[in-house]
Amino acid sequence: MKLRTLGTTGLHIPPLVFGGNVFGWTADEKTSFSLLDALLERGFNTIDTADVYSAWVPGNKGGESETIIGNWLAAHPGVRDKIVLFTKVGSDMGGPDKKGLSARWITQAVEDSLRRLKTDYIDLYFSHWADNSTPYEETLGAYETLLKAGKIRAIGASNLDADQLKASLTAADNAGVPRYQVLQPEYNLFDRHSFEGARQALCIQENIGVVTYYSLASGFLSGKYRSQQDLSKGKRGDRVARYLTPRGMAILEALDNVASRHDAQPAEVALAWLSTRDGVTAPIASATSVPQVDAFVRAMSLELNPDDLAQLNDASQE
Repeated sequence: MKLRTLGTTGLHIPPLVFGGNVFGWTADEKTSFSLLDALLERGFNTIDTADVYSAWVPGNKGGESETIIGNWLAAHPGVRDKIVLFTKVGSDMGGPDKKGLSARWITQAVEDSLRRLKTDYIDLYFSHWADNSTPYEETLGAYETLLKAGKIRAIGASNLDADQLKASLTAADNAGVPRYQVLQPEYNLFDRHSFEGARQALCIQENIGVVTYYSLASGFLSGKYRSQQDLSKGKRGDRVARYLTPRGMAILEALDNVASRHDAQPAEVALAWLSTRDGVTAPIASATSVPQVDAFVRAMSLELNPDDLAQLNDASQE
């Protein structure tokens, strides 16, 4: 599988990143282990998670996804150096002193993540959300300390808008501390406006790698959900309702048409489309079964022609 260079991180990753948000949620530990085994066997070695995954599940408190990944790594000696591991800090982990991007919390949170992941380094550490109460210089200075200590190897930001990202770059340059090297935005065929334009241009201009989340719009772009009645088909159904619009249906029709021409599935086409977008290094996508992992392989080998791209772009214009 041909690897892509991730911004200025020095990391080289496959054209698709596996989303570990399902671990401890829609995939228990046994299923998660089988998914991770299948990923590695098929050439996918990059996993995205966060300290807070999956705190939204009743009975969970956060850290479940990292713990499962750590248990898998412990069960597979020698595998860690083959894996590129992303995780995040900043979300609420259960109290006012356990969230945000202060140097104090980052210093504690990274140790918590390392312990759960059963590793001594994180390949790419993300700020999960903007923290208006903490100066960029403080956050980036904390990351500089971790970089020098070898506990993290690169830094990124998730959910910063164009102005926030630009301000962080200026602050980093003025303070002489490391810049964010990767952006993780929400981006897919339905949700285009928040990334396309200023954020996309800034990432291209500054050689910031981009890995997209909600790449399949919570599963909507798989074609699984086409009516209100379909929302009960999965645990993410309540997140999909907002896509059931005339524009959403037009996007599904375009995906169906392109998929039929390539003997592919709509989700494979949606991921292939993301891989063609300027500035995008790789989409993040999750799976709960090995056949879905096989679909990732097909998606990354799918070559969309100009007519395919035109049909998808026309249907998804906002």
